[in-house]
Amino acid sequence: MEKGNAITGLLAGVAIGAVLGILFAPEKGSETRKKIAKKSKESLGDLKDKYNDALDKLTSKLEKVKNEGLEIYEDGIELAENTKQ
Repeated sequence: MEKGNAITGLLAGVAIGAVLGILFAPEKGSETRKKIAKKSKESLGDLKDKYNDALDKLTSKLEKVKNEGLEIYEDGIELAENTKQ
């Protein structure tokens, strides 16, 4: 999960840098607010995509582990039944 934290930190740093860059640009306040809103939406969209990708990967891995655990359990039951006979 350290990789996910690094990606989140990187995205947050990029977003903060973009907002600071916009704030110090010599433009009208209304234009600056529009740019900040646009960048915020883009950054939020990127974070949502990263979150959903990580969640999908985690769900896939958990499903794989669950299936492997069930196979081991079934093999153990079969082995126990064969041992009794």
